Amino acid sequence: MVISEGGETQYFCSIITNETAKMKMTSDTSPVISPEALIQKYNVSAPRYTSYPTVPFWDKAAPTAAQWFEVVEKTFTESNATKGISLYLHLPFCESLCTYCGCNTRITKNHGVEQGYIETLLAEWQQYLNHFSEKPIIRELHLGGGTPTFFSPENLKLLMEGILATAEIHPEREFSFEGHPNNTTAEHLQTLYDLGFRRVSFGIQDFDPLVQLTINRIQPFENVLRATQDARRIGYESVNFDLIYGLPHQTLASVAETIDLAGQLKPDRIAFYSYAHVPWVKPSQRGYSEKDLPSGAAKRALYELGLEKLKALGYHDIGMDHFALPHDALFLAQQNGTLHRNFMGYTTCHTDLLIGLGASSISDAKYGYLQNLKKVEEYKAGIAAGDLAILKGHLLTPEDLIRKEAILDIACKGELELHRDIAFLLDDQTREALLEMEDEGLITFRARSLVVTPQGQPFIRNICMLFDQKVKQTQQEFSTTFSKAI
Repeated sequence: MVISEGGETQYFCSIITNETAKMKMTSDTSPVISPEALIQKYNVSAPRYTSYPTVPFWDKAAPTAAQWFEVVEKTFTESNATKGISLYLHLPFCESLCTYCGCNTRITKNHGVEQGYIETLLAEWQQYLNHFSEKPIIRELHLGGGTPTFFSPENLKLLMEGILATAEIHPEREFSFEGHPNNTTAEHLQTLYDLGFRRVSFGIQDFDPLVQLTINRIQPFENVLRATQDARRIGYESVNFDLIYGLPHQTLASVAETIDLAGQLKPDRIAFYSYAHVPWVKPSQRGYSEKDLPSGAAKRALYELGLEKLKALGYHDIGMDHFALPHDALFLAQQNGTLHRNFMGYTTCHTDLLIGLGASSISDAKYGYLQNLKKVEEYKAGIAAGDLAILKGHLLTPEDLIRKEAILDIACKGELELHRDIAFLLDDQTREALLEMEDEGLITFRARSLVVTPQGQPFIRNICMLFDQKVKQTQQEFSTTFSKAI
């Protein structure tokens, strides 16, 4: 697998040079596999790969606080001065339950919870500050939920000033937040803009009245129009819409209408997600039955229609589920090879340290992961006791780090250099599967790289999964763990 030549090391992988195996795979004259057959073959349960290993395969025993802070300190020392750090703040509160939602939320109309939760977030942040050798440089910051705009503008300002007063701000910062069009006011937008936020993501999901009623997410187009116009008037540089395909009662006509309406507002980015039906995890999804859901070929047709319409509107496909206009930073990051993926999804900021604050939030310290307790009361109690509110975590092995990098390269760059470390990890089963994907037109090999083709773009999760050793090592039935890949 390794050839030394002229004082230089040439790496190659035998999946490219194993012509015998390749001839065996392609010697018959059977027709190219049909799109329908590809869907049937690859529409299996698969991770979304915001981490490797994925959460279900983390160590059974969570790291101790001492172990975790050791990993954080190492990553911080290595990267703060050059890359800065990322922060994710989870604000879980919502006034009503959207029944499709798979996020960790707390449903309440009592806004008295805001102050105490902010105090806990700031106390947790102070625990990290106590372990930093210098002032953190915040490169990226995201407010997620729940519904961050559940919080009043005044309280969001209080929270952000408490964070920002303790840190330096990177000159190329990216601050963003998730907003509900029904309750994101001009005051919310202006307050956060004044604090440095330049990107907002609105959860739309679908504009069809029946779909909205079924998933309990009723928001008139007029509210989305108002929120979008307010954001642009104030000066936000990027507006994102979240759309979902595969929701109950969706049809080709309703999805077409949703994208047409979204196209009238021309958001800079659109996330077009596959609905994850996991009622065993989220019982609220039992409010409708599986017979109400488009599945298989019908669901795939919704995606194909959406893809066609989005491209016609000028959007470019960015990795898994994301689309952006040519001027948007996400598209530019893909073009220049700096696109990154972490627990916040795709991002233009490749930091090594992501600290998650709040109930259920997840941190990524390059060499390890940690998730906080999910229940608000338990999370607050853990922080109040002066401890981390640890639910689970994982410390990465050297092999984990190699596989993590490989999966990120496929997901973010659509290309993987098949260097020595990767080659040593490929078993015969993986090689054969990769050759099948090449014959199916999903990937191709160029020199010493694996490249995802345009036809393979919708199957990125399946391609990534070939490099997931944790999946291979278990006989676990993933239908109750992960959503379908397509």
